[in-house]
Amino acid sequence: MKRVIRKVAVLGSGIMGSRIACHFANIGVQVLLLDMVPRELTEPEKEKGLSLESPQVRNRIVNEAFQSTLKNKPAALYHSDFADRITLGNFDDDLEKIKECDWVLEAIVERLDIKKQMFEKVEKYRKQGTIISSNTSGIPINLMLDGRSEDFQKHFLGTHFFNPPRYLKLLEIIPTPKTNQYITDFLMHYGDLFLGKTTVLCKDTPAFIANRVGIYAILKVVETMQKMDLNIDQVDKLTGPVIGRPKSATFRTSDVVGLDTLVKVANGLYENLPNDESRDTFKLPKVIGKLEENNWLGDKTGQGFYKKTKKDGKTEILTLNLESMEYEEKKKVSFGTLEQTKPITNLKERFPVLLNGKDKAGEFYRDSFYGLFKYVSNRIPEISDELYRIDQALCTGFGWELGPFETWDTLGVKKSVEKMEELGYKPNQWVYDMLASGAESFYKVEKGVKKYYDIDSKSYKAIPGTEEFIILENLRESGKVIWENAEASIIDLGDDVINVEFRSKSNTLGGGVIEAINKGIALGEEKYKGVVIANEGSNFSLGANLGMVFMYAIEQDYDELDFMIRQFQQTMMRIRYSAVPVVAAPHNMALGGGCELSMHADHIQASAETYIGLVEVGVGVIPGGGGTKENALRVSDRLQEGDVELNVLQNAFMNIATAKVATSAEEAREMGILRPSDGISINRNRQIADAKAAALRLYDAGYTMPKERTDIRVQGRTGIALFSAGISGMKMGNYISEHDKLIAEKIAYVMCGGDLSYPQEVSEQYLLDLEREAFLSLLGTKKTLERIQSVIQGGKPLRN
Repeated sequence: MKRVIRKVAVLGSGIMGSRIACHFANIGVQVLLLDMVPRELTEPEKEKGLSLESPQVRNRIVNEAFQSTLKNKPAALYHSDFADRITLGNFDDDLEKIKECDWVLEAIVERLDIKKQMFEKVEKYRKQGTIISSNTSGIPINLMLDGRSEDFQKHFLGTHFFNPPRYLKLLEIIPTPKTNQYITDFLMHYGDLFLGKTTVLCKDTPAFIANRVGIYAILKVVETMQKMDLNIDQVDKLTGPVIGRPKSATFRTSDVVGLDTLVKVANGLYENLPNDESRDTFKLPKVIGKLEENNWLGDKTGQGFYKKTKKDGKTEILTLNLESMEYEEKKKVSFGTLEQTKPITNLKERFPVLLNGKDKAGEFYRDSFYGLFKYVSNRIPEISDELYRIDQALCTGFGWELGPFETWDTLGVKKSVEKMEELGYKPNQWVYDMLASGAESFYKVEKGVKKYYDIDSKSYKAIPGTEEFIILENLRESGKVIWENAEASIIDLGDDVINVEFRSKSNTLGGGVIEAINKGIALGEEKYKGVVIANEGSNFSLGANLGMVFMYAIEQDYDELDFMIRQFQQTMMRIRYSAVPVVAAPHNMALGGGCELSMHADHIQASAETYIGLVEVGVGVIPGGGGTKENALRVSDRLQEGDVELNVLQNAFMNIATAKVATSAEEAREMGILRPSDGISINRNRQIADAKAAALRLYDAGYTMPKERTDIRVQGRTGIALFSAGISGMKMGNYISEHDKLIAEKIAYVMCGGDLSYPQEVSEQYLLDLEREAFLSLLGTKKTLERIQSVIQGGKPLRN
């Protein structure tokens, strides 16, 4: 039977329930969101003469919870309009409506008795075959089945979304022994393809996989910290981006999540894991108990391991001294080992240096990581039969770049086992058996496919569910690079499609990247069907190489600057006017030049989480790589009979002038950056494969190189005059500075086609020339150089 999810009921509108509902709405599913009926009236309700039977009172809890979620930042929805896909109601009046739903997801309070009562009510109304799941982070799933019918039990399982559901990619699927295998398989696939998740199959063990290992890893760090007499600032420096973890590292993460949550999960694990060999690690140190007593729970109470204060009008973050329990100024942290790794950009190459450090940092890493390696080796087969599931859960649930087994591989398994034994962290016997069998690593790549070591068969197997993914790193390891320089590479994706990958710092578009794009298109035209421009960096591209621009501007080398900008513009036009289809696949931040590149491609296959926009005004210039021209062109194409042309143009102008960045691919479509024909990949892992498929579709449809445009309608002086009036008004109202006014006037001048006496049609090259001249003229101003310098040195835009 083909199963389709058209409508989902989410029971419980708390933080998790409302956000899960929003994510289903993000993918186009209709959602019924329900919660309790209030038992008492509020004072405002009494004043209005309302009763407990009034509809607005009966839905008050769900209404308030949902409205709170809609106000949250970062947003739970890809676009505010998607809220219309969610219908609100309450358990008493609307529970029978779940018979219209294909999936009923319970997300109420974490109490087994209350959950069981809810499922008893659900069973009265659900239709046969409806999927039922509980979103729980710790209650055993099988305990919820008591008294349920056979059909209910077959279609019931745990689905543990990580918070916030839109942004954290982990979805743990926890079947019971009575769950129909088809339902488990269906949700594993549905979560991946439709919800954009990494779906990890879990056993019904305490805290499942991610929280079991993730909380252990945090508390092991605390244990090692106390053993070595380190402070909070030192530990957060050691456990952040340098080891491929989020910037919030260990203690800042605890403050964000809430210390009460950490305490609750840790206590639960200590109580429910009597046979865990590392059980004592889950026993919280006294200092954390003291924090809980003081109600210093982190961000939710205003202080935790850190405290934000004001000093001389400026925000200052103080750090808790765990001995004195007083907050102090952050201490400068310096370790020789960290200094050694600064030039090493590749995380896999960095780990051996970190763990071989001769100072306290190296000692800290050896104790904490060797303890973690021992722990995860002992969790197989207890929490998972396959080692890759542990890595997947930690990477997508906790934001680690490398999971425990992947990290272990970087150190050499055999070599590190010997060092682990010296420190008393002997791994499980299956690791020794693996090494004895001749296998030297937990993973290996063959023909572009990443395989894991399967303990039972003592052989390597492909990771299930990844067959349709294209992972550039795997292709690189398999010798699929056909050309490269220091900043970029060209990789064969198969089926006569090649990929241009950036590898510069922040994936900025410097000379090496520009060379690679031109080389990739030339190769594509020579012997391939299409070209994809995609990478696996943290961000698609943060734009042009500002350091280079600043250097030439300071030296007033305008000839070199003019050459750079011309070359960039020509490359963007090369993307637009090539003999093969070019597909751009932006993800995360695609700013400035990264946005311009995307807009010139034949097709954009964006990640759902794409934050894209033209932000050049922040550094005192206008988009100079075709971005201003392209906006004028798209406005011209969108004009329909009866439109007020300047109104349509003004929206595009404001996007540039205010450096507006889309907060999702859906918002980018509304802004006109994505066209109706462009695609969105919900699952980032599938994005490059989707982009490749798009390139082949264009080729198979008979792609031919488009003709350069000469029919772009612009407004000339009439438009400039109207824009100037608005810009002057903004300046007079002190909304913008004098330099902001100058930049805005340059944008208006280019978008209106310059000093033309009447509206008329112009060519792309004409607008590109205006754009380049405006860009260069702004680089000749002191205030623009000050803005660029501020961003280069401090990473913050300067308003001058």
